[in-house]
Amino acid sequence: MAEEKQGAYVEDEFRRDTRYIPTRITADGQPDGFAAEAGRYRLVVSRACPWANRTVISRRLLGLEGAISMGICGPIHDADSWTFDLDPGGVDPVLGIPRLKDAYEARPDGYKPGVTVPAIVDTTTGQVVTNDFRQITEDFATQWTAFHREGAPDLYPEALRAEIDEVQQLVYDDVNNGVYRCGFAGKQDSYDRAYDRLFGRLDWLSERLSTRRYLVGDTITEADIRLFTTLARFDAVYHGHFKCNRSKLTEMPVLWAYARDLFQTPGFGDTTDFDQIKAHYYGTHLDINPTGVIPKGPDNSSWLTPHGREELGGRPFGDGTPPGPPPEAERVPEL
Repeated sequence: MAEEKQGAYVEDEFRRDTRYIPTRITADGQPDGFAAEAGRYRLVVSRACPWANRTVISRRLLGLEGAISMGICGPIHDADSWTFDLDPGGVDPVLGIPRLKDAYEARPDGYKPGVTVPAIVDTTTGQVVTNDFRQITEDFATQWTAFHREGAPDLYPEALRAEIDEVQQLVYDDVNNGVYRCGFAGKQDSYDRAYDRLFGRLDWLSERLSTRRYLVGDTITEADIRLFTTLARFDAVYHGHFKCNRSKLTEMPVLWAYARDLFQTPGFGDTTDFDQIKAHYYGTHLDINPTGVIPKGPDNSSWLTPHGREELGGRPFGDGTPPGPPPEAERVPEL
């Protein structure tokens, strides 16, 4: 299945299919023969997808735009594939294909689990190299260092990796994937369990972030990127569409301030497209929203209001600097 619902039901509980392509792109090309090389690979994403949005943020913060090109699929797709309907003629200008499925099918191993974004395609062969969203961003931070911009932050500092891994696993289980377990629950009991886990973890995160600006250490790390993409979609889609309705993000003061702090940091808000986010969830998940009607709200201008998180200290980019403006072709609509 192409959409983010890719998975199965076990006792009416949604279980995400995590059989991702294990191939990695590394600095020296080991162990799979794919070396980090400027101009060779194309990152394919959708602005709507939170898993893909992570890779867009990481690529921008690290300044990898010049080394890794980016193809952007539209927010609505069919049951088979994400498509390049935002491009002239509906064809990706670099890969020359109308459907991301074509790059998956070019693989010699007959990969079956589904056509997902993000995906990194080797432009020399037209084949998807990897779609493992968790590994992609870690490798951006650690394997592509030769191509990082001057002043790029360390998003996965070695001294903090154990804590980052621990925190982001909790976030993944209960929040990133937890909203989907709520939205796609097959029975009341499954929904209730997912709902309680989700808001229990959000309460835990609120407490953790009440005295610290970022999740781990005093700078932005991989953990913050992974939490942000779910928070950015919370009021727009998860609160109503996925029935995550104990509280809106705007009603959780610590998390709302934290999310605004990140949104107003270069690399976060300027990679977030609320219109495409809503179009995807409400227009693709027709089993949940049969009419396909896309709500006009909420009013997103409040994302730009002061957050006051500077009082907690911390340095967003550590010893580094903010990225410059995004390339013209990659800009999202301003609020």
